[in-house]
Amino acid sequence: MPLVTPLNASHDPETQELATFFNETLGFCPNSVLTMQRRPAISKAFINLNKAVMANEGRVTSALKRMIAWVSSNATGCRYCQAHAIRAAERYGAEQEQLDNIWEYRTHPAFNNAERAALDFSLAASQVPNQVNQEIQYRLHQYWDDGEIVEMLGVISLFGYLNRWNDSMGTTLEQDAIDSGNQYLGKHGFEVGKHQ
Repeated sequence: MPLVTPLNASHDPETQELATFFNETLGFCPNSVLTMQRRPAISKAFINLNKAVMANEGRVTSALKRMIAWVSSNATGCRYCQAHAIRAAERYGAEQEQLDNIWEYRTHPAFNNAERAALDFSLAASQVPNQVNQEIQYRLHQYWDDGEIVEMLGVISLFGYLNRWNDSMGTTLEQDAIDSGNQYLGKHGFEVGKHQ
């Protein structure tokens, strides 16, 4: 049982209209947003932040942003967000070999050094205490400009919020997200856990 039950998608018309964004990214409106709309100002602010963070302003692709989100969510242990991030990475064109080998991004040839630097940044920035050090900074600046680094940290920070929200709420994971989690993460022990 979730801590707070999601409301019907039609509860707040403004949230419902903004939430069409998720039909593209996930194929459905997430239960997290349906719960946030109990306070519509939160759901609307969250959706607008999500849209801003996930907009492509530089060379950080939509697929890479979703893989950054997955690494961040994996570091914090949020199964709900892991499943959503890997599903969105698939929907935004991540290579099949990358999806199948996301756990081995540091060594698998499907990932290049720029992607590895971004994903290592996500892992380090998502840990408590924070592990971003001079080596991570140096590697990031080898491949990415300041604006692109801001985009990456926007994704990491957004998912920091989502990881805490969904793990604390015990948000029910939607079936399509469960299917993606099982497909790409199942061989490494993915389970729905409290998000049933």
